[in-house]
Amino acid sequence: MRLGELFKGNIPVVLAPMAGVADLPFRELVCSFGASATVSEMISSEALVRDSRKTYRMLACSERSNLIKIIQIMGADPKNMAESAIINETLGADVIDINMGCPVRKITSNNSGAALMKDENLAMKIVESVVKSVKIPVSVKMRLGWDAEHVNFLNLAKKFENVGAQMLVIHCRTRNQMYCGKANWSAISELRDVLKIPYFCNGDIKSSDDAIRAIGESRADGVMIGRGTLGKPWLLKQIMEFLRFKKYTPAPSPEDQYKIIVQHFQNVLDFYGESAGIHIFRKHFCWYSTGLPGSSIFRKTINEVDDLSFIKKCLEDFYSGCFGAIL
Repeated sequence: MRLGELFKGNIPVVLAPMAGVADLPFRELVCSFGASATVSEMISSEALVRDSRKTYRMLACSERSNLIKIIQIMGADPKNMAESAIINETLGADVIDINMGCPVRKITSNNSGAALMKDENLAMKIVESVVKSVKIPVSVKMRLGWDAEHVNFLNLAKKFENVGAQMLVIHCRTRNQMYCGKANWSAISELRDVLKIPYFCNGDIKSSDDAIRAIGESRADGVMIGRGTLGKPWLLKQIMEFLRFKKYTPAPSPEDQYKIIVQHFQNVLDFYGESAGIHIFRKHFCWYSTGLPGSSIFRKTINEVDDLSFIKKCLEDFYSGCFGAIL
């Protein structure tokens, strides 16, 4: 059982499943620095069962990484979810993760994502159906509840454990909070006293200090980090080394950051093709350049052109201007 590999000696630090971000190029980049595991983008069970070519591309896994492959699936139909899990197991997934945490209206309006927390019977049927359909471990990612009046993660966690889930990840906000306010890490500390399976803390972990506090307050077995990695794919490595050696690891030098961006950009172009790759990478240019002098002008410039050579020259000029003749 590969899930057990996560808990051999060190506190696990896992990349979260971010829609439109955690594609293969980004997961490979994070893995190149270091991670306990990565999770795929959220995969629609219905689309996968319908044999969607776009959905299959989202499942792409690197042959260069020996990390545990966690594939997250989303849906509200137990049968489709089970069939999707079987497909993913056949394709080489090591763990199936069930999404019960996505807060966006497009997903919850279809009774998927965090909306499943409002229907505990359906949520339990889905987990049980997926567990019975595959031989690999099944995990669930959820929130504290739908809103402040319906905080039911504790009750659901125990039910999921009883029907065979082997790991849980809790984003420490309700659905109605979306990503606003501060994640309440301490809210999930009660799980330590009622669960036998491991659970991870998720939400607002953007530094090594955050990770230490999150683990202490939540009493969790590990952390899952998403938005903190935007523009900082090396963050998981920094946190892992801090948890392991109690030392702060500096971010890559400006010169190395430039090389990282160039390689990431090229990998996205290779994966999606030039036209799509340019459009997809614009958000990454934004995240990488945040806080640097002249970043607003840089972003405006590259967001208005589709010429690859011009974009690469703008990138080089921007970083040269920020850090001097380093390139």
